[in-house]
Order: sequence, then C-alpha cells, then structure tokens
Amino acid sequence: QVQLVESGGGSVQAGGSLRLSCTASHLDFCMGWFRQAPGKDREGVATVYSDGSTSYGDSVKGRFTISKDNAKNILYLQMNSLKPEDTAMYYCAAGFRSLTSCTISSFIPHFWGQGTQVTVSS
Repeated sequence: QVQLVESGGGSVQAGGSLRLSCTASHLDFCMGWFRQAPGKDREGVATVYSDGSTSYGDSVKGRFTISKDNAKNILYLQMNSLKPEDTAMYYCAAGFRSLTSCTISSFIPHFWGQGTQVTVSS
C-alpha cells in the first residue's frame, strides 16, 4: 500500500508556471500524474520509473517535467508555459512495477491521490 497526497495546485494565467507535489509513503513504484477536465476522459500526463526514466503525454511534452526526490518521498510535476487547456484536476498515481508498464500510454495505477485543481486562465 502507498498513501499519496497532492499539493501545489492553484490558478495561474496562461504562460505561467506551477509545480505540483505528491507526498508518498514511499516511491518504490512506477509513479505518475494524470489529469481530468470536466466532461473529458482522464488523460495520462507523465510517468517516472524507479531508474529515473520518464515518459510524457504528447500534449505536455517540452512543457512539463516529472521528477522525484527519493530522500523525501516526493513526486513533482513542474508545469511551464501553461495553457487554458491544461485546466483540470491533477492526480498523483502509483503502480506496482511487476504489474504495469511505466510508459504513460500503458500505465495502469493501483493507487491514487485525492487530486489537486489546476486552473489556467487566458
């Protein structure tokens, strides 16, 4: 089991930046971020594996960076050049390495945080 608690969401103007944090009981999983906007399907944003390898959804490549601090058990999502279409609830997620791929297109989490809202205004 792993407990995940997100923070860092908020409101920002287009072109701005935010950094989301996810405090985990431990990080020995495939870790990732998802988002869901009202009326839309959940979308995979980024993943990071235990070896540090990362993958990103096409809509955020070049703008978002996922990272983790193993000493503090914190997962981060640095979001730059934010657009109104990035507005969504953002969720931290974790998956057992033995049971899921850690690429964003096929990552199936087993644990979820409660979410943090990001709102980008034009």
